[in-house]
Amino acid sequence: MSEGRPGSGPDVAMIERAIADIAAGRPVIVVDDEDRENEGDLIFAAAKATPELVAFMVRHTSGYLCVPLTEQDCARLDLPPMYHSNQDRRGTAYAVTVDAKDGVTTGISAADRSHTIRLLADPEATASDLLRPGHVVPLRAKEGGVLRRPGHTEAAVDLARLAGLHPAGVLCEIVSQKDEGEMARREELEVFAAEHDLALISIADLVAYRRRFEKQVERVAEARIPTPHGNFRAYGYDSTLDGIEHIALVFGEVGDGEDVLVRVHSECLTGDVFGSLRCDCGPQLDAALAAVAAEGRGVVLYMRGHEGRGIGLIHKLQAYQLQDAGADTVDANLALGLPADARDYGTGAQILVDLGVRSMRLLTNNPEKRIGLEGYGLRVTGRTALPIRPNPENLRYLRTKRDRMGHELGDLGEIGRRAHDGRAGGTDRADGVDHSGEAGAKS
Repeated sequence: MSEGRPGSGPDVAMIERAIADIAAGRPVIVVDDEDRENEGDLIFAAAKATPELVAFMVRHTSGYLCVPLTEQDCARLDLPPMYHSNQDRRGTAYAVTVDAKDGVTTGISAADRSHTIRLLADPEATASDLLRPGHVVPLRAKEGGVLRRPGHTEAAVDLARLAGLHPAGVLCEIVSQKDEGEMARREELEVFAAEHDLALISIADLVAYRRRFEKQVERVAEARIPTPHGNFRAYGYDSTLDGIEHIALVFGEVGDGEDVLVRVHSECLTGDVFGSLRCDCGPQLDAALAAVAAEGRGVVLYMRGHEGRGIGLIHKLQAYQLQDAGADTVDANLALGLPADARDYGTGAQILVDLGVRSMRLLTNNPEKRIGLEGYGLRVTGRTALPIRPNPENLRYLRTKRDRMGHELGDLGEIGRRAHDGRAGGTDRADGVDHSGEAGAKS
């Protein structure tokens, strides 16, 4: 039950076979990213649960059967988190375990568990129909499915929904028959799929399939925006996944869609609006607008909901406090129980496609941003760096982005020394650099 990386070029035929099998009550195998755990889950629709299906799953998996449900169903059935603060490394949202109140004996048999599973998938079921704790583990799937969180939990719910069934699934990790105590890896999973005539798909393919055949953004507004760099056309978008509003500033004609200069800029209230020196966001935004205008055409896509690399404004301020105490921008996020970078570029990719962009030259210092956009089917033909002028407040932050997050910022040493020497005031503890400023921002 881990996360996969979004990919392009889905195996449409295999995805559609998997959807048909789910609709028919057959299990399928869903694998995650080969660069990550490279494990596979056996998945079937909760509404189709039978003692035979549960027994098959128990026989070939770890036996820790989980039932992914929508957030609405978890609320309706009164299924709170298993623990008040989720400490799972992959963010799997375990809920309190349950058994059906009626129609079961011990709750652990294949017959009993299949009955409980079907009850969880029954839209008429109520919280009073369940006993807590029990032998079935509900999971809370993210709204928006694999497009919000590319994990097995969301894949199970998406597959059931795509199959026309109640959006609830059953999953468990397939264990190795060759290496006792280990999980089955891709090669063994392919053999297992062939032996049992099961569809085998990846989370990345499911993400790409949904991106190709579903639309998650809607253009709702358009206006002229005069700036110091010239007149831009602003297009406002609503995301149907989360209701967040985004804006694309377009300069010139981009209708041919080829080799368009693009900046995907993550919202930063403190840097973009207040001019905070703790980050480089404001200068990057201004430089991007200037570069696009100088090019004669291009797009600056302003992604809201990306504050602090996706952790949110209040969490970013909490991270600042930890940074003032000595943590860097990565460790501050991790100390708060948050990822170093929680941004997703799927919505941005759909906006660019809606604008007609197909290939682009990307304005960024962050190679991961290129990977994130290419993962959703856009072609990046090149990358143009945004020059950064460090100041004493953000020098350590920039070094952290370069050294720990892979941002291509070059040699900040001499520039940083000049910035530091020009600052009145004290230095920090060990490296002679002032640590009072640093942000959970972006590039």
